[in-house]
Amino acid sequence: MTTSTDNTPAVTPAPSPPPVTGKGKDKVVAGILGILLGALGIHKFYLGYTKEGVIMLLVSLVGGIFTCGLTASVAGVIGLVEGILYLTKSDEEFDATYVQNQKGWF
Repeated sequence: MTTSTDNTPAVTPAPSPPPVTGKGKDKVVAGILGILLGALGIHKFYLGYTKEGVIMLLVSLVGGIFTCGLTASVAGVIGLVEGILYLTKSDEEFDATYVQNQKGWF
């Protein structure tokens, strides 16, 4: 009687990727969006702050019509300041403040 031996190599599972912290939100992207498109609240939408993004969008578009662009300018300055704040924080501080704790304004 012959015994058969299994000569197939053992399959090891592929290592799992490290967990993603910060839900994939990058402070550089958020900062640049805040600086360039801050008046429209695009950086808020990127970070998942839908309510704050809609507020900025409405203030810029609807309020801008009634005030000849004054409110859009104010929203643009807010976006600029927030974009600079995002870029000046460390990665850990940005993640803790804006991604984990969901701080919507400044």
